[in-house]
Amino acid sequence: MSQGTAHPAAGQGIEVRHCHNLEEYNRCMELEREVWGSADLDVVPSTIFVVAEETGGQILGAFDHEAGGKMVGFTLALAAFRGGQRYLHSHMTAVLPAYQNRGIGRMLKLLQRQDALERGIELVEWTFDPLEVRNAHFNLMRLGAIVRRFLPNVYGITTSPLHGGMPTDRLVAEWWIASPRVRTCVGENPASAQATNGRPLLGTASPVQVLVPAEMPEWKKTDRNKALEAQRHIAGEFQKWFGRGYAAAGLELSAQGGRYLLVPYDSLPGRTK
Repeated sequence: MSQGTAHPAAGQGIEVRHCHNLEEYNRCMELEREVWGSADLDVVPSTIFVVAEETGGQILGAFDHEAGGKMVGFTLALAAFRGGQRYLHSHMTAVLPAYQNRGIGRMLKLLQRQDALERGIELVEWTFDPLEVRNAHFNLMRLGAIVRRFLPNVYGITTSPLHGGMPTDRLVAEWWIASPRVRTCVGENPASAQATNGRPLLGTASPVQVLVPAEMPEWKKTDRNKALEAQRHIAGEFQKWFGRGYAAAGLELSAQGGRYLLVPYDSLPGRTK
């Protein structure tokens, strides 16, 4: 398996690279607890990291050399195969709260992409919570992923306080890492950007919108019934439009919340290879 290239972050003292031993895998487990607050029941054990390493997956770590080489983030991906397509399923990416908003998550994803391309892999998938709109903005707008699948309550009710006892509905991100769309979003092909009104790479079709209200985080804390009602409505909208052949390819943030932008998949430019 290709080892990829380590990427130091200028001025940050951060390096991202492959992880290889039980000590580093155990640190990944500690990061799971620190980032998500999960009980042991929901923590991926180090044995799965070993299996991923030995079967063509990836374990990538972010290390702060200004703090003695402490691991501050990681990505775990599993080798996957479906419908004749070989790909990576990126199961989790975690960055310590004190290190978030410093571009470390993006560094991990870009190393993941580089390593996959060197191995002849063109697709990386992962699931994410449709209610977490800033994460969705990163996936769709910064990385160039698209979404065509919705999975209801895929992990069940977990122990993580971040999930707040809500059903774990998930969208499936498709990251076609060699595509013109992705090359544009990661900065490799800026001349091909088709940005209009802050809606890059949506093509000429008029998008439909799915709104996640800005009040959702507060509702999850103070009005569970209202949060569940909104979650059910959002789930229904995604299922309806995906059933009609649409793909989520953009997201706009505003005072009202996050608006997913969906267009017919067949009209989406530069979507795959």
